[in-house]
Amino acid sequence: MQASVKWVDGDTFIGHSDSGHNVVFDAGSDSAAPSPMEMVLMSAGCCSSVDVVSILKKAKQDFDHVEVKLSAERAETAPRVFTKINLHFVVTGRGVSEKHLARAVQLSAEKYCSVALMLDKAVEITHSHEVVEREAK
Repeated sequence: MQASVKWVDGDTFIGHSDSGHNVVFDAGSDSAAPSPMEMVLMSAGCCSSVDVVSILKKAKQDFDHVEVKLSAERAETAPRVFTKINLHFVVTGRGVSEKHLARAVQLSAEKYCSVALMLDKAVEITHSHEVVEREAK
């Protein structure tokens, strides 16, 4: 895997992946885009969400909405690394099994999510979840 990051202007940069995608980063106070640390946090949420969605589909759960709400704490002084991250999954559907969701989150946390597993070596990562029952139409 390869990528490049080019400075645009001020505190704005554009990352370019070897798969041909561009991402804007902004490290300044006038942020026009997510900061690098926000991108790391969102990457952990996306990576784990991919796993949870895949596992719930395999378990034939009837869901139509998955959101992971991310919260993080950072060190007070430089380098301002993450010290804690929580991934809170909210799954909306009809009759979604809390047991299946808990297992999906656990499998992602312990086995599949490469981003969170990499971060877990230096950051306290916790997971939580809830099922929201979709109302009948």
